[in-house]
Amino acid sequence: MKGVRKADLPTKTCPVCNRPFTWRKKWERVWELVKYCSDRCRGEARKRERS
Repeated sequence: MKGVRKADLPTKTCPVCNRPFTWRKKWERVWELVKYCSDRCRGEARKRERS
């Protein structure tokens, strides 16, 4: 079998929606910088920042 089980991947908690999200291959090089689980949450964080 090839690969890693999803349960074994690192996770973080999104500061906007407080949901856990899992490492993705496309975030491989920037995982330390990833803060939000989605574009929607990143947008919400920016809205809150401006207010």
